[in-house]
Amino acid sequence: MADVLPLVEARLRTALGEPDARAAVTFLGTDRIEVLRFQEGDIVRYATLGMSAHPMTDPTAVVADPVKGPRAELVLSVRAGLADTDKALRPLAVLAASPQVEGLVVAPGASLDVGESLWPGAPFTSVLVAEPGGLVEDLELDEPLEAVRFLPLLPMTPNEAAWKRVHGAQALTERWLNQGTDLRDPSRKSVPLE
Repeated sequence: MADVLPLVEARLRTALGEPDARAAVTFLGTDRIEVLRFQEGDIVRYATLGMSAHPMTDPTAVVADPVKGPRAELVLSVRAGLADTDKALRPLAVLAASPQVEGLVVAPGASLDVGESLWPGAPFTSVLVAEPGGLVEDLELDEPLEAVRFLPLLPMTPNEAAWKRVHGAQALTERWLNQGTDLRDPSRKSVPLE
């Protein structure tokens, strides 16, 4: 079986350019997760590398299939220079390791919570997983492997996360759109939820 990660990194470089920084985190009992930083104008993007090395498997499965199952990497985009967002590297690596550690299948519409601020002073402790395909195209792999999807992460305030649990991801996304919310603002306030 071919190593997926060099292909994933090549796709990230094609879509986002050359990374200007990278960091690696290893959690006990898991493979290494890297986070690459890409700067484009006033936008900084953080992309995980390592989550897609293995397919995500149903946590109720008796035996994990080493070949079949969805594969993904996470991408966070924020405005540069407004907050110390480079401190988001460890929380992003934690989220990327969650399929290995907790047996989660990360998919669009899901909420992922890190239990602390995404970076110092951030009003966000969780993210909404958005639909892939806009920024970085899916990476098709040889059969029987499923494509690697690059899932955008949208930071949520605790109030937004609670509201999303009741009303759903689509309703929260529509509220953000209707309010003209800048989801890349690292210090934005919660959208009005009344």
